[in-house]
Amino acid sequence: MPDEPEPYLTRLTTRLLDGIERLPEEQRARNVQYLLDAQNPDGGFSGREGGSDLYYTGFALRSLAVLQALNPQVCGSTANFLRTKMTGTAGVVDFFSLVVSCYLVPLGGGPDVLADAPPDWRDRVAATLETFRSPDGGYGKTPAALYGSTYTSFLVTLCLQLLGRPCPEPERLAAFVQSRRRSDGGYVEISAMKRSGTNPTAAGVGVLQILGELDDSAKAETATFLSALPSPFEGGLRANDRIPAADLLSTFTGGWTLDQLGHADKLDWEAVQRYAEECERPIGGFRGGLWDEHTDVEYTFYGLGTLALAAFYAGN
Repeated sequence: MPDEPEPYLTRLTTRLLDGIERLPEEQRARNVQYLLDAQNPDGGFSGREGGSDLYYTGFALRSLAVLQALNPQVCGSTANFLRTKMTGTAGVVDFFSLVVSCYLVPLGGGPDVLADAPPDWRDRVAATLETFRSPDGGYGKTPAALYGSTYTSFLVTLCLQLLGRPCPEPERLAAFVQSRRRSDGGYVEISAMKRSGTNPTAAGVGVLQILGELDDSAKAETATFLSALPSPFEGGLRANDRIPAADLLSTFTGGWTLDQLGHADKLDWEAVQRYAEECERPIGGFRGGLWDEHTDVEYTFYGLGTLALAAFYAGN
């Protein structure tokens, strides 16, 4: 497998850092405050249902990181929460969120959460992730699943990069992801699906980029697929071509993928920027879309990420 010159998440974070620095200071400040206010007394962050959650804690830390607002107080408190999650069983999503959070906390001046972990903790996590491997070469949502998930396979690949462990049988994983590609240039989440979606496409492209298995022809066809997904009435991207309304997750993942494919010019970034700004609340925080009534830390990451990308292209 070709060496990846820079880990995927490092490349993403660096790109967003550069874009967010171009946003108005007041906008950055209100979103920092929104995120700081969202931290719970136990150090974790919650979604809309309440109670600290690894998934949302990961998104909150990633948002604060790209805003350059991680600090020892926040990270020290988060470390206490993460320590309570170091044992027990978890799915791939929680494994990924835990590893990302453990990586970010020391960068913000917090303690090394893994300092007291067994020396082979990374190897044990990698071995546990391999139990999610499915016969088709991908990774499923549950251990020993019959069929792989494009998104779960992406998360496992990212997790292995963060752990500094190689991807076992990368050629099988690449073949699995390529089998999820459809004639329109996009990718699907499960094999039975015929119509591609924005988010599985972003995941599929991400895996193939990491594995060094994405050629120029595939890039161009995927870019054409994604360029047809903006909502003509809203400016953001839709999850697929059957859905009328845009959402902030699809807008970010589609925009990021086009940026990485070298085809960002296929989007109207001024319209994308307006859409993301309309999803932001005046006091900070982002909604999932114009149809959404509530903000959360996950969509705040997508909103900030979208505006960061738009800062490179809108008005140019």
